[in-house]
Amino acid sequence: MYLHLGQNEIVADRQIIGIFDLDKCSSSLRTREYLAAAEREGVVLDVSGALPKSFVVCDHPYHTQIVYLSQLNPSTLQKRAESATLEF
Repeated sequence: MYLHLGQNEIVADRQIIGIFDLDKCSSSLRTREYLAAAEREGVVLDVSGALPKSFVVCDHPYHTQIVYLSQLNPSTLQKRAESATLEF
């Protein structure tokens, strides 16, 4: 199944490593360092079109990981991911 992250960006659910709340996680030094390193490596894609509320870490065939910034709430993304797996 696939998960819509916003702004016409869709990822396969099997590639998702984690969905994180940007407000809660950005207070952590380790998270800020992780996001800064991902930005330097060029593996951050801003698909929010506005102020991002969450970030989704995914496996990627050409990089170790890729980070998507989304304008959607992490709870919304989680519900979408759970409902997609329940459809089978």
